[in-house]
Amino acid sequence: MKYRVDVVRIRENYITLNGWAIGRNPGSEATFSVEDEAHRPLPFKLVRTRRDDVSQIYYHQASEKEYGFDIRFPYERGKNYYLVISVEGHKARIKYNEELIAKRSSVAHKRMEKIKDLCNMETVRVAFDYFKKHGLKKLFLKSKNKLQGIDSDYEYAEWYEKTRPTEAELQRQRDTVWESTAPLFSIVIPLFETPTVYLKALLDSLLAQTYAKFEVCLADGSRPGKDTEAVLRDYAARDSRIRYTVLGENRGIAGNTNAALALAAGDFVVLCDHDDILPPEALFSFAEAIVKEPETDCLYSDEDKLDMDGGSLFDPHFKPDFNPDLLGSVNYICHLFAVRKSLLDTVGQFDAAYDGAQDYDFIFRVTEKARHIVHVPKVLYHWRCHMNSTASNPESKLYAFEAGARAIRAHYERVYPELKIKEVKKGVDYGIYHTIFELTEEPLVSVIIPNKDHREDLDKAVRSLLEKGTYKNLEFIVVENNSTDPETFAYYEAIQKELPQVKVVYYEGGFNFSAINNFGVRYAKGEYLLFMNNDVELINPDTVRELIGYGQREDVGAVGCRLLYEDDTIQHAGVVIGFGGIAGHTFIGLHEVQNSYFHRALTAQDYSAVTAACLLTKKELFLSVGGFTEELAVAFNDIDYCLKVRAAGKLVVYNPYALLHHYESKSRGLEDTPEKVERFNREVARFMKRWPEILEQGDPYYNPNLTLRKSNFALRDLDKEKIGEPYHMPGIEKYLRELEEEA
Repeated sequence: MKYRVDVVRIRENYITLNGWAIGRNPGSEATFSVEDEAHRPLPFKLVRTRRDDVSQIYYHQASEKEYGFDIRFPYERGKNYYLVISVEGHKARIKYNEELIAKRSSVAHKRMEKIKDLCNMETVRVAFDYFKKHGLKKLFLKSKNKLQGIDSDYEYAEWYEKTRPTEAELQRQRDTVWESTAPLFSIVIPLFETPTVYLKALLDSLLAQTYAKFEVCLADGSRPGKDTEAVLRDYAARDSRIRYTVLGENRGIAGNTNAALALAAGDFVVLCDHDDILPPEALFSFAEAIVKEPETDCLYSDEDKLDMDGGSLFDPHFKPDFNPDLLGSVNYICHLFAVRKSLLDTVGQFDAAYDGAQDYDFIFRVTEKARHIVHVPKVLYHWRCHMNSTASNPESKLYAFEAGARAIRAHYERVYPELKIKEVKKGVDYGIYHTIFELTEEPLVSVIIPNKDHREDLDKAVRSLLEKGTYKNLEFIVVENNSTDPETFAYYEAIQKELPQVKVVYYEGGFNFSAINNFGVRYAKGEYLLFMNNDVELINPDTVRELIGYGQREDVGAVGCRLLYEDDTIQHAGVVIGFGGIAGHTFIGLHEVQNSYFHRALTAQDYSAVTAACLLTKKELFLSVGGFTEELAVAFNDIDYCLKVRAAGKLVVYNPYALLHHYESKSRGLEDTPEKVERFNREVARFMKRWPEILEQGDPYYNPNLTLRKSNFALRDLDKEKIGEPYHMPGIEKYLRELEEEA
């Protein structure tokens, strides 16, 4: 028997536990009970959850079986409680009280737990298996990454306290004198049988705002006799900015919201749920952003979650700037969201046909028409989390996700009427969607593959597309570069005779990735170019179809894949400019079944760049932006190409459903000699000179609150990196000076 309770939260008058439990047999099922301090049984609520990470580690495969649990039971402060877990005749009894919960929640305790995890027998077994398969060097690197993670992440509550505005800053905000053009905000709130303690907390947070130019518009759909109206009457008497209407009936979330909208007279409408909380600087931050950029039509912020008794903040969501394809996969915008009233009047109110995902549909319609969309990278919304809310237990509102799928389909039909949607299906989790596009035609795709010797890798790469792949209209341009093995040339002869789709062309000159690929494009006849390393192998047969699905859009310039190492850990899941000082892949080393930050590794979205180890782009666009930059012979040429695509006004899409193994640059080797290191540093400097703005200001598809030192989207270590500051590579100034002198 093995188990773990990952999260413990005291919420008002009950405790919530999240964790997992397994037996020796994958088919075994844990049973649970809760006891008071006299070991008498207590009532509790259990929701079982899927835990692919657990099944992968202990059973070596993903499983549909639900090894995870969410448990909630009544709690009285000062008393002891016990969770009893039973599996296969074994029993564990875990004690809970306030002192123990506080101790287990400390940063020191969590770091010690991580160390224990690294030392347990299961970890040793996994490490030994990894060593046998991959060798000592790779085991060392993997272990180093794990160890670095021990001292990595701030406890969020501690981090938030260090970053929130001081009382002096809040007073400065209150004292700010605004011009008459500063926006009036209408905070729109639908109510339905809202617990009065939560409604009061919300209204108090609004009245505590440091920006005073707002009104609160509430519509109460509660049944007659509820206490809600008395609270509203009291607050409205205290402050004339609070306005409300009593509907006498529940019109649904869309109908109640629309009734609140009817009261709004502001320049901007701010959407807010009935039991959440805004920090005091929220409206000030939005007003500041609007005054700075007057063309702004809608804004959104980062957010976190608040436990039921308001005592703990957790699960912060630090978002990218506007990311249309991420929005097409999940409603990442959510809260805090504001829209110009005139735009709202144009696109229409909330649509009851999408109840459960009415905000998702509304955000789509607003962002489709907005002139300028601003992301304020601050936590300006605390989302109170219930056991039965979609914030905590998504399966409790399946109807909401079905409505979300319809909202996505409607969005694509409005924006891309030429596209045909085959299916909008569940992605990695409820609330995350995988849209499969129909291909109206099957254009020729030219696959460009550089090669030096490594005929076995090349053969595997070519045949995986032809034999496993479902897309057949392909030609292969193999660019030969300085092979020395006679068998390689014999292979070229044989493969061209066997497969008429394959053509070998000969590039003369030293290794220059950019020049080699540019040379190969001269021979390409396809409408699309698929740049591919010779050391990749198809996993998903529909990979090319997935790529073209996004690539056929006029606003998309390049599409990248999810690439896994041989051990099924992530090699590439998008690129962030600024990682390590220049650019780097996201979520490197994360196993494909492990949870990434808000499931970003398994969610289709826009990035500033993707790797050319497998990259699809239109040939016409490739030629128009000048192809790969040949001054970048080895490093960052694919990143540079993507930034040129972005500069041309096109999107770069990461599609995780286009999935391949990548056996990691076997054909070229590592930067492991002084000459190679020198060349690499020169190319780093050259890249920095070409793209200084994004390096200094930050990647718009990342968040300035997240670290640039690692690829896992962890919070910035405030002792080492200030929020929003770029990470400067040591020793690169020399090479920058040399470039200045050359110029």
